Amino acid sequence: MIYIGLTGWGDHDSLYTELSNKKDKLITYASHFPIVELDSTYYAVQRQSTIEKWCDQTPDTFKFAVKAHQFMTGHSDYREHYDSIRDVFDAYKEMLLPMYERNKLAFVLLQFPPWLDCTSKNIRYVKFATELLKPFKVAVEFRNQTWFSDEYKEDTLSFLHDSGVIHSICDEPQAGIGSVPFVNRITDNTAFIRLHGRNVHGWTQQNRTSEEWRDVRYLYDYNRQELEWLQKQIGILQHKTKDIYIVFNNNSGGHAAGNAKQLISMLNIEYSGLAPKQLKLF
Repeated sequence: MIYIGLTGWGDHDSLYTELSNKKDKLITYASHFPIVELDSTYYAVQRQSTIEKWCDQTPDTFKFAVKAHQFMTGHSDYREHYDSIRDVFDAYKEMLLPMYERNKLAFVLLQFPPWLDCTSKNIRYVKFATELLKPFKVAVEFRNQTWFSDEYKEDTLSFLHDSGVIHSICDEPQAGIGSVPFVNRITDNTAFIRLHGRNVHGWTQQNRTSEEWRDVRYLYDYNRQELEWLQKQIGILQHKTKDIYIVFNNNSGGHAAGNAKQLISMLNIEYSGLAPKQLKLF
């Protein structure tokens, strides 16, 4: 099955033009898409009750791809908050138990930072992190080109395959060492594609503030020709794997939802089991 969705559900204003209660955003989102990438877990370990609420607000067949906490991927230092990195993983896994037990957890995404290059030390950490997340299914996204250099590309894919880990296929600007090419290869019976847009000039922070960077980094609207190219890549994957998860992350300008809807139409997908559309009385 092909699951198409977005990163987060809060910022896609085009989905909520007729929504009166903003607390119902997830319910409304789940009437459009069968999957969401949950990114609030990158910033904080959520309460179990919050996870349970999100599960309750979505249909039985709805899936969450859950982003790992920033401490788990080396984006920031855990030691002010936890005694050990194992404690971070334990707290994170406990948080996700309700979702896992209700079969709504598609996988956990370990998105590593651009400075995590392909070295023996970093390979050991990736292995360590994926092992600690068991029994959850795990996807890994690299953001340093060395992992897919001519020298290491096949070894990287073999490493993910042997570790039972999903390779996150990325479409993103090609802007130097801190970006990776689109490598349409699978390492598991699940494929995962993340679409970040192709805004080369906005991809790196350069002299921008963090807020300015967020406003431009994912500012991109995929055109018809680019979506047709993506459609062909999906067709290749369909011959190789059972399930394909596709997440649009190009939402600095609010384009993600429209692009996702267009791709669903191009693939002639009609999802069953979505949340019912909420109708206005007047």
